[in-house]
Amino acid sequence: MTNAVYTSNNRKMILTGAAIVAVGVGAYGLGRIYPPLGPSAGTVGAAQRYVSAQVTDKDVTLGDTSVPQLMQTDAFELMVHDANFRAAAKDPNFAVLAQNPAALAAMASNAQAFQALASNPAAFQAMLKSANAVSANAAANASQAQAMSAMALNAKAFQALASQPQAFAALAGHAQAFQALAAHPQAFQAMAANPQAFAQYAGNAQAFQAAAANPAGVSAMSSHAQAFQALAADAKAMQALSRDASAFQALAANAKAFQALAGNAQAFQAAMNAQALQALASNAQAFQALGHNPAALQAAAQQAQALSAQLSSANALNAQAVQALAVNANAMSALASQPQAFAALAGHAQAFSALATHPQAFQAMAANPQAFAQYAGNAQAFQAAASNPAGVAAMSSHAQAFQALAADAKAMQALSRDASAFQALASNAQGFQALAGNAQAFQAAMNAQALQAMASNAQAFQALSHNASALSAAASAAAALNAQAVAASMASQGQLNPQAFQAMATNPQAFAAMAQNPQAFQALAANPQALAAFARNAQAFQALGRQPAFHALVMNASFAAAARSQNFANALNGN
Repeated sequence: MTNAVYTSNNRKMILTGAAIVAVGVGAYGLGRIYPPLGPSAGTVGAAQRYVSAQVTDKDVTLGDTSVPQLMQTDAFELMVHDANFRAAAKDPNFAVLAQNPAALAAMASNAQAFQALASNPAAFQAMLKSANAVSANAAANASQAQAMSAMALNAKAFQALASQPQAFAALAGHAQAFQALAAHPQAFQAMAANPQAFAQYAGNAQAFQAAAANPAGVSAMSSHAQAFQALAADAKAMQALSRDASAFQALAANAKAFQALAGNAQAFQAAMNAQALQALASNAQAFQALGHNPAALQAAAQQAQALSAQLSSANALNAQAVQALAVNANAMSALASQPQAFAALAGHAQAFSALATHPQAFQAMAANPQAFAQYAGNAQAFQAAASNPAGVAAMSSHAQAFQALAADAKAMQALSRDASAFQALASNAQGFQALAGNAQAFQAAMNAQALQAMASNAQAFQALSHNASALSAAASAAAALNAQAVAASMASQGQLNPQAFQAMATNPQAFAAMAQNPQAFQALAANPQALAAFARNAQAFQALGRQPAFHALVMNASFAAAARSQNFANALNGN
């Protein structure tokens, strides 16, 4: 067997022989290639997914050079010198974990969330069963996005409301009526402080209007006479109450919860602000589902607060950005694993959005970015080359895809307006190559809808791209928030049992990760030894989950085979 030693000047030596031992270059230079992510990396929502198949002996053939090539990459070179990676990879059951790369990457990105689950195979299997059910309802995710955006944009209000789930359920069930009351906060607080006094008006909004117009003789109104008179004079508010006078009964039926909220004037006004109740009214069905599930409501409110905080820290909080993250959480989380590529995409969103409509050509470009640097500033030259790809080495193997791209006038216009995107691709080659290492993963990350969302909210995503920690944490929170909303909707229809729902609410990040790609977790669920290996090394995986190089290595199509090879073991033992 031949052992080849890497040096900083000869990292890419062509190797012959069966074994490769990677030693050499320092982590400083490679750390600049793969800067670490923030303290948490996101996993994904169910809007777009790919299926990660297990690798078998049939996938490894004589003469296959993919594993040696993988072991020559910068990602492998960095990881083989990383103490956390070596510790985890030397576990006897690491190779089993590696046969499920999408699951391994997701679990490492949320190591704390998965540690307890991995220690309890029965709980792991139960949650996966629920995740399968939620994943099958993926179409519902888009319909929940607006509601989730509203929660993040009004996070403090929803956090306060979630503390009183009975009041929240009443508000969600009579959203239009309570929204009208919220426009008169002083009167509304007086009603919330003494709900039973207003039960008499249930079904009779005209009687309430008459009393409020002359509040001096009504003990429950007299101390706030002007506020009630203003409410009685508000024709729009009275119409809303007339259409749903049963809101008075809902107020009285949940008296303790409303009284708790009304106990502090500032807290009540924060919770019952008009914008938050407008959100309830505009997304009544989604919030009614949450209102019937206190655990889901609490979990969703916490994730909304986290999402709001992360986006605010990056100066990227707006309704469009939140909705884009919720709908495309899978893609955004995958992109967040390579923050340099994400930054390039955000800075040239229109151009890359155009390329994303031709995924096969785009992946070929991402796999070999330097070959396309020559077209920086000259989109016409690129179009000419793509029209006749047979003579261009970087295009010839995907000739039809490049010809289709060249014939797409809209895409060519986008590239002509920003031909510097080619240079951005080349300047961030490591990140793009890492994403391109797995065809299914690349298509999930670079889907046209996600990149169009970035293009439509360029300023917010550019700001987010400069804060890798906020990016990964925001993607994780968006995925968890979205998954909880879908699960709540299903539970309200009797499609999920209370025990399963409670488990999801207790561990939202792990549940969201499973729901985005349950097939990837299926084999692990039946392998307690592999789960135990993750639990034993959870601290190491937590550190690895913040490393773009780890994600690049694990998601490479050849990694599963490499992890079972003797050459891989030799490389680890040689360091």
